Amino acid sequence: MNIIQTEIPEVLIIEPKVFADPRGFFLESFNRRIFAEKTGLDCDFVQDNHSRSSKNILRGLHYQIQQPQGKLVRVVVGEIFDIAVDIRKNSPTFGKWVGYYLSAENHRQLWIPAGFAHGFLAVSEIAEVLYKTTEYYAPQYDRCILWNDPDIGINWPLNGETPILSAKDQAGIPLKNAETFP
Repeated sequence: MNIIQTEIPEVLIIEPKVFADPRGFFLESFNRRIFAEKTGLDCDFVQDNHSRSSKNILRGLHYQIQQPQGKLVRVVVGEIFDIAVDIRKNSPTFGKWVGYYLSAENHRQLWIPAGFAHGFLAVSEIAEVLYKTTEYYAPQYDRCILWNDPDIGINWPLNGETPILSAKDQAGIPLKNAETFP
């Protein structure tokens, strides 16, 4: 497993070791012991989620204000542009974002710790995303920041297209009006 630090040090790109041959490939998508040794994080994942999206579906920017979730995100079909936004008020990177392409081909995973909003854009015709969470989904604490908040300034790779949004994501609020973490 290879760990790559991002511009926001707590957000990590995880590259699993892939064993490929003419038959296909094998990789260990998660090993708690190795993850802890390499990252210094001993996560207790409690829930696995699986979503399927068509091209230009944009999901986010989501977080839970209580029971905040750390997420380990990976793609098993297609490709996404995955985003983490720091919403910890006292952080030197508050309001900053990082984004990376995750795909079934590159096998990369993104570690997004609690205290961050998360979103992604499906850039392939179909994208299937799997992610582990450190807390259970709690709809009463679910919050959504506006995907195109100009104060955050995410450079979504939309190529002039309009994203497809849920009603929840259309109703997202700007970061300056959102509940955030200390």
